[in-house]
Amino acid sequence: MSSTARWFGVAAAGLLLALPVRAEILFMSTQLRPIEEAQKMREVILKDFPEEVTFVPEDGGPFINRIQAEGQTGQVTVGVLGGLHGDFPPVLAYLAPLDAALAKLSADRQFIPSFVDLGKLGTDQQMYIPWMQATYIMAANREALAYLPEGADLNRLTYDQLLAWARAITEATGERKLGFPAGPKGLMHRFLQGYLYPSFTGGVVRTFKSDDARAMWAQFRELWQYVNPRSTAYDFMQEPLLAGEVWIAFDHTARLMNALNSEPDRFVAFAAPAGPKGRGFMPVVAGLAVPKGTPDPEASLRLIDYLTRPEVQVTTLRAVGFYPVVAAELAEDLPAGVRLAAAAIDAQAGAPDALPSLLPVGLGAKGGAFNKVYRDTFERIVIRGQDIEEALEIQARRLAQIMEDTGAPCWAPDAPSDGPCPVE
Repeated sequence: MSSTARWFGVAAAGLLLALPVRAEILFMSTQLRPIEEAQKMREVILKDFPEEVTFVPEDGGPFINRIQAEGQTGQVTVGVLGGLHGDFPPVLAYLAPLDAALAKLSADRQFIPSFVDLGKLGTDQQMYIPWMQATYIMAANREALAYLPEGADLNRLTYDQLLAWARAITEATGERKLGFPAGPKGLMHRFLQGYLYPSFTGGVVRTFKSDDARAMWAQFRELWQYVNPRSTAYDFMQEPLLAGEVWIAFDHTARLMNALNSEPDRFVAFAAPAGPKGRGFMPVVAGLAVPKGTPDPEASLRLIDYLTRPEVQVTTLRAVGFYPVVAAELAEDLPAGVRLAAAAIDAQAGAPDALPSLLPVGLGAKGGAFNKVYRDTFERIVIRGQDIEEALEIQARRLAQIMEDTGAPCWAPDAPSDGPCPVE
């Protein structure tokens, strides 16, 4: 080899060494763990991201353990963390604030404000960026719309108006056409925890037996006069909607979707009602965070930028059924029911009186017992007609014991607590 050739070889090698090398981004997530969903993440959602990403789905326990271990040793390998809101409080000390990133992202996309607030995790800094959401909404047969109270806005409904609406339908048809998923496998407890209690009391645990709670239960018992008596057997509300047994229903979006998709011209979807304290709703919010000391924080932020772009949010909806957390134009070729639900979700989360109520945090194995307190309270007061104050006192003692046993602090919308969330 000539000296000239050797010079070019050395120069080329030096040039290659001088070029910046982008290492792969390790993306660890408690979400999209099922094999099919993880494959959609790798092959569909991340398809147009120009950098190498290793997507690692992980259960909650190992997720927390790894973040804590890497943070404590300083040997951080993870670039981006994806998890539900409740996955992040145990590792808050190991997360990098993202205020500057949020400000930059917000310049060209509009996040749902209530979800941005949740991303602060009770601090004055942005600890995660909203990523995607699922939730519970209302749906109705179009035949029911003729009986709406005068002046009522479907997406700004109140519980007083829902009562008047259900009563008018019963008086006109002789049938009780409002329905709830109060069956053995239904999600009635989520309605009570995420919708009814926050809307009337502004809390879930602290306010469990408050004066507001007593008034709430009295009104809900009155409403139940117009609820289909088969509701105590309903697990999924899409079937009774399709059968015409109910005209108005509450449920998780996934449990309404067959009705909305199969007969979109027959049904409407809309936001849950509001009570005296606001429009309580339970978002299942997933966020994106960055560990302190991550190898390439700029790369982490590029991935977060990509995943929160409106068009990628719509791709995520199409691929795995999680809804956007930013304003996004939905494609016309999306299933009609998906678009119906998306509009209701947007109206609910974006309402001026929106009051997010988070899934319970920190209960561990006592989560089932916690849910049972609310279902048992409903059964005592509404189904059996027991004295409201007496039923609340009995169930409040059980709730307080669960909170003491777990040591779980309060979560939104209850005010923060030092130690176990109190039943006041």
